[in-house]
Amino acid sequence: MTVIRRRSIHALASLLILAGTSACSLPVANAASALPSPKLDAPLATTHSEQVAVLAGGCFWGVESVFEHVKGVKKVWSGYAGGNADTAHYDLVSDGNTGHAESVKILYDPAQVSYGQLLQVFFSVAADPTELNRQGPDVGTQYRSVVFYGNDEQKRIATAYIDQLTQAKAFGDPIVTQVVPLKAFYVAEAYHQDYARLHPNQPYIVFNDAPKVRNLKQLFPNVYKAEETVVDVQLH
Repeated sequence: MTVIRRRSIHALASLLILAGTSACSLPVANAASALPSPKLDAPLATTHSEQVAVLAGGCFWGVESVFEHVKGVKKVWSGYAGGNADTAHYDLVSDGNTGHAESVKILYDPAQVSYGQLLQVFFSVAADPTELNRQGPDVGTQYRSVVFYGNDEQKRIATAYIDQLTQAKAFGDPIVTQVVPLKAFYVAEAYHQDYARLHPNQPYIVFNDAPKVRNLKQLFPNVYKAEETVVDVQLH
């Protein structure tokens, strides 16, 4: 099922405008840069296991697509966090009044990739942490930047990394990413899962999400993995 979202109309308009604009008008995803590694991070585990990270940074299609290409990530789900179960539905979340943020749940192996490395990728290529209640063409509180931490260690690492980036003046504007406890994650409707992979030629994906994956491959070749067969992993 192909879904035409309101944001896709914006992308089509951008396509028509880009021919007459300068390179500085290209989508934000094209302007990524590799940020320094977190000084405070969890060491890689000595045995394989599964841990979860939940992040929000604009449209979940693109964030999901980025982390599906990170080594050590086993599965990514698009969904909603920050609101209640009864309003965790796309038509309601899209109004921006439910408290939810479009989010992704990342199941990863801490023996292959650390939580801090996931944050480094997130802030470098998946989202612009200086945009308040928006990402690129998408505007509203549902597109805010959030680290939903699941435990005290994740909270410490996320807070320390934001402080590190702030002190280093890694961005020209203040970082507005929220760091808040994860109360619940609600999986989005089936048609949102793997959306970028299944609809690579949709204009919104081409101009807003595909560049993020290209930036990941260019800036972090050691953690990039090519597209592979999707494995069905049960949501925990």
